Amino acid sequence: MTQKFKIAVFEGDGIGPEIMAPTVAILKKFSQLRSDYTFEFNTVPAGAAHYATTGESLPEASLQTAKDSDAILLSAMGLPSVRYEDGTEISPQIDLRKELNLYAGVRPVRISRGQRTPLKSEAEVDFILIRESTEGLFHSQGSGEVSDTVARETLQISRETSEKLFKFSFELARLRQKSGRGQGRVTCVDKANVFRAFAFFRAIFDEEAARYPELIADHAYVDATALWMVEKPESFDVLVTENMFGDILSDLGAGLMGGLGLAPSADIGDTAAVFQPCHGSAPDIAGQGIANPFAMVLSAAMMLEWLGINHNQPTMVGDGTLLRLAVEAVVARGVYTTRDLGGSANTEQACAAVLEHILESL
Repeated sequence: MTQKFKIAVFEGDGIGPEIMAPTVAILKKFSQLRSDYTFEFNTVPAGAAHYATTGESLPEASLQTAKDSDAILLSAMGLPSVRYEDGTEISPQIDLRKELNLYAGVRPVRISRGQRTPLKSEAEVDFILIRESTEGLFHSQGSGEVSDTVARETLQISRETSEKLFKFSFELARLRQKSGRGQGRVTCVDKANVFRAFAFFRAIFDEEAARYPELIADHAYVDATALWMVEKPESFDVLVTENMFGDILSDLGAGLMGGLGLAPSADIGDTAAVFQPCHGSAPDIAGQGIANPFAMVLSAAMMLEWLGINHNQPTMVGDGTLLRLAVEAVVARGVYTTRDLGGSANTEQACAAVLEHILESL
C-alpha cells in the first residue's frame, strides 16, 4: 500500500526558489521509482519578499498548512534590505520553531574523503551538533529591553525543554551507534563553570544520561569545543548545546565542511519537523542559476530519513542515505560542483549530476 506524505514547501527569498525546485524534482523522482510512498507538495508563501509586499512574514494560512503537513521543506529566508521595524531580520524559520515547538536543531558535520576542507587532517569526520532551538539566548527575541544606557536580553533554560532535548540526543546517539556511524557518545556543551543557567542545563543532562548506561556521556565547555572542532573533529559523535552556542558552532562546522553550501539542517519536535539549508538567501546571485543546491538537497535527504524512521518506512530511510551519498560522490568527484566549491557547474547541472548518480546506484 502506498503511503502519501504531505510536504509544506516554503520557497524562500533570493536563491531560495532556485534551489528548492530541483530538490523537489529529485524527491518526485524517488516517489515515481517507489511503490510504498509518494508525496503531496503544497507551496505556501512566507519570507522577506512576502513581508515587503504584504506586511506579513508568515501568513496564518501558511502556518496552518505547515501544521497540517507531515514535514516542512524550507529554503533560504531573509533579505538584507528588508527588516522589521525594530531592525531585526525577517525570520519565519524561527517563528516556525516556536509555533511548532521544534526544540531539537540537528546540524550534521560530515567530511568524507575527497571533500574540500580547510583542515589539514585527512581523517573522515561524521558528527552531529544538536542545538536547542526554542529558548536559550533567543528566548527574548523581539522583546528585549533597550534604553539609552543599557540593553538586556534574557536567556532561558527550562527543565521541560531540556529533558526532551537530551532524550532526543541520546536516542540519536543510540541510533547512530546501531547503524555503525557513531561511537555511542553524547557530549554536553555548556559554560557551567560561569553561569548558573548552564550548571542547571548540565545537571539535567546528567540526569538523562543515567537512563542510558550503555552510552558514553561527557561534558565540554563551549570555548574548548570550538578549539577541538578544529583540532580533532573526528573525536566527536553527538554534541548537544544551548541555542546561541549551537548557532555559532554550527557555522564553524559548516566551515570545516568547506562552506555553508554543504550544511543541511533540521529542526525537530515531538511531531513536526522543518528541513532547511543553513545558508542565507544570497540575493547578489539570485536569478543567475549558479547557486549551490547541495545544502537544500542534503536537507531533503534528512527529511526522507526522518519520515522513514517515524513512519516505519525503511525504503525512505534508505533513499535518504542514497541521496546523501549521491551528493557526497558528486562533491568528491568535483566535476559538477558550483563555484563556491571550486567548480563551474550551475544549479541545474549540479542537481542533474546527483540524480544521475542515484539512478546509476539503483
